[in-house]
Amino acid sequence: MKRSRVNEIMDAADEFIRSFGFVLPPFAYWTPDEFRTRRDVARRVIEARMGWDITDYGQGDFDKLGLFLFTLRNGSLEDLKRGGGMCYAEKLLISRQDQLSPCHTHVIKAEDIINRGGATLAVKLNGSDDQGRFAEDRGGVVRCDGIERPFGPGEVLLLKPGESVTLMPGDWHAFWGEGGDVLIGEVSTVNDDLTDNVFVTEIGRFADINEDVRPKHLLVSDYDTWLS
Repeated sequence: MKRSRVNEIMDAADEFIRSFGFVLPPFAYWTPDEFRTRRDVARRVIEARMGWDITDYGQGDFDKLGLFLFTLRNGSLEDLKRGGGMCYAEKLLISRQDQLSPCHTHVIKAEDIINRGGATLAVKLNGSDDQGRFAEDRGGVVRCDGIERPFGPGEVLLLKPGESVTLMPGDWHAFWGEGGDVLIGEVSTVNDDLTDNVFVTEIGRFADINEDVRPKHLLVSDYDTWLS
């Protein structure tokens, strides 16, 4: 992805988020230079990889295969392992109309995916085989707003604004905006996007950035290079 395109997506996403009454935290609006100056006090933000995350999964077609995310807060795997402390995470996502977030599951993370506003959120579900691998012929059971709901293999849930689904490790899922763009909330256990995303097909988690212009704000995938 070109950095200029990333900057455009950031501006459009911020406007879309604000249209629903949500405002991103102050560090979202720091310039790269401000982030460098404040990196010591922002150590927790950097270590937890909180912030902007815009991906085309390395495929170069964001409008068809992509996702906008902003990690608002994130706990630590150490706390999760010992069973106490900050064991949770929260994100805002934007799934555009017919923009696919490809089928995947998580080894550790359980998550609530919540339609916070906009159009309908379509979530395609599959179960796992006995080794936890994607099973095209298996369904399962999820909870929608706390109510158990069986699903068949490849079934698509249609979540209207205010509705949610709870996904556990082994629940394979893909999603997109149906009929328009959707603002999504994600509340989960600790998030680790470096190691805890398992895709059905071999695919990258982050975008490869073409630095045609200077970044307006840093992506979480920029931290290692821009803030080292």
